[in-house]
Amino acid sequence: MKIVVQVKLLTEADQAAALRSTLRAVNDLATWVSEVAFVNDVPREYELRKHTYAHLKEQGLGAQAAQHVIKKVRDAYTTLKANIRAGNLGKEGSKRRRKAESKPIVFRCEAAQPYDDRCLSWRYDQRTVSIWTTSGRLKNIRYVCSAEALKTLQAYRQGESDLIERDGVFYLVATCEVPEAEQYEPDGFIGVDLGMANIATTSTGYQVAGRGLNRYRKRQLALRAKLQKKRTKSAKRRLKERSRREQRHVKNTNHIIAKMIVTEAERTGRGLALEELQGIRTRVRLRKPQRVALHCWAFAQLADFIVYKAKRAGVPLVFVDPAYTSQTCAECGHVDKRNRLDQGLFICRGCGVVAHADRNASHNIATRGERVWNAGRESRVPATP
Repeated sequence: MKIVVQVKLLTEADQAAALRSTLRAVNDLATWVSEVAFVNDVPREYELRKHTYAHLKEQGLGAQAAQHVIKKVRDAYTTLKANIRAGNLGKEGSKRRRKAESKPIVFRCEAAQPYDDRCLSWRYDQRTVSIWTTSGRLKNIRYVCSAEALKTLQAYRQGESDLIERDGVFYLVATCEVPEAEQYEPDGFIGVDLGMANIATTSTGYQVAGRGLNRYRKRQLALRAKLQKKRTKSAKRRLKERSRREQRHVKNTNHIIAKMIVTEAERTGRGLALEELQGIRTRVRLRKPQRVALHCWAFAQLADFIVYKAKRAGVPLVFVDPAYTSQTCAECGHVDKRNRLDQGLFICRGCGVVAHADRNASHNIATRGERVWNAGRESRVPATP
């Protein structure tokens, strides 16, 4: 299982200038390589290397840095084509899709640059790194991270690390290959219903209301609109200071929720069942005032956190079909759109049971999760005559 560990570089003024100059140089050249790939319609990395490698070397890049620039460009186009095939940029002929297909990809001057072990070396005991730059190799750059992050780096770091810059501060994001814990045989499943009014509701009774987070988002949205309307230097400075604050707050909240859910499953010896919500933004039709809430809903991030924490803890996890989980009675199985009277109230028209709508859905998800798990264990080999 791959996870990333982020460390902060404590750079001197000259070291920061060299790293900043390096990022600008490699990303400017990456934009040039992207134009070459777009104009010549070069489909493969090997062919793109024939067109660009010599020029990159002439511009002062090392052999490994040049290879990484070419690979970064090729990966960007691969991602673009995957998004087009998946319909994430709209249907064929749509304005957004035409815009993406009609021009080459442009890289920001502070975009991440990958480094391998030839361009970057770690000294864990001294907490320093040695890194390649266009001004030469910088040695003994100090970094800081938590004790747990350092332990993970020492034991599991593999592959590339990305150099990024945020608000004038440089970070290294290292890839670590952490072994998954051995899964135990679950004694039942905990269903997890994800939503906007209630961020997460489990079949064991754990529920996280979304009122506080939604209020926080509305307050941040109003504040951003107020600062953007002023258009003064101080307003722009405050907007920059507050950038990504909401993302960090939501990410921290999702980490806490995911940890609580996985810990409960591990403690009780049960597995976890989640809804397969991929593509929900394209399927759901909402009124205009509700669209902002839907697109700010970080359900995919919360699900990803639950998945990787479950793998590290050895908790079995399955995904189930979300169809009609909110309209099905968990007691008698009666399905009716009218069973759910409003966001929070569920009254079955078959047996008359009254329940919280999200909690009823979580019980349905738990039942489906157990069926999926048992179906996966059943033998598909025909019986011997």
